Amino acid sequence: MIHSIAVIGAGMMGGGIARNLAADGSFSVTVFDFDPNRVQRCVEAGAQAAGSVSEAVAGADLVITSLPLPETVYSVVQDNLKASAPEAIWMDVSTIDPGTGRKLEDLLTVGGRRFVACPLGKGPVQAEAGTLPLFVGCDKDLLDELAPVFACIGDGIHYLGTVEAATTFKIVSNMVGMANLAVLAEGYALCRRCDVGDDDFVDALRDTGAWSYQADIRLPLMINGDFDTRFAVDLALKDVRLAVDVAARRGLPVPLGAAGLSQLAAAHSHGWGSEDVDAILKVIEPPRA
Repeated sequence: MIHSIAVIGAGMMGGGIARNLAADGSFSVTVFDFDPNRVQRCVEAGAQAAGSVSEAVAGADLVITSLPLPETVYSVVQDNLKASAPEAIWMDVSTIDPGTGRKLEDLLTVGGRRFVACPLGKGPVQAEAGTLPLFVGCDKDLLDELAPVFACIGDGIHYLGTVEAATTFKIVSNMVGMANLAVLAEGYALCRRCDVGDDDFVDALRDTGAWSYQADIRLPLMINGDFDTRFAVDLALKDVRLAVDVAARRGLPVPLGAAGLSQLAAAHSHGWGSEDVDAILKVIEPPRA
């Protein structure tokens, strides 16, 4: 049974997960992040602060990593593996590529520990509410053991089988979402250029097959010129790059995914990498000086 949990990385997603687990009262939760303000928010929800990764993972039944880059995840696990309990489960909720997922599984199982890939759907609002879709890849026997944790942080478990399947699905999901956002921004900009009013555009588009989750969440942001970060351009750029790279390695053409990647790269090159992905609109309609 899982009693003690270490959360490594308390950003927009990991922080929400840590706070939900701490507030639940069923678990002892320890958090490490280089940003003390992030850690403090988790402490206020009932978690304990750790001074290092190794201190956080020591004795934990479950270690959850929520980090920005695949290489960072691998480095953290490799450097702190021996500090964790011999029977510990390591669960990564980051967005990583299937190759890194496989390497993590190999690394942890050799050490006698177990690995779960659990990338997340949607965003920080759902992380805070404990209603994240969970895309799980692991030994199926682990599902019952992790059920109380999944119930606390998520709303909808999609068991996809292997670590490679779960990690691949997540980057493909983001590739599809970002390609959708790119064409949505183009369509909105074109209609605005042709004098279609914002309210009319939203009302009419909602009644067509062109409506989407991205339209529901980010079209109002684009209309209001709100580029405050929910999901940063640079993170989306990394995720879609991973998907396009996996496709290339498998000999599969993904020209529309690559086009979405190109628009994200353009947004990054203009200096908007830390802004929300709806800043892709500014690539099409650059802000006036």
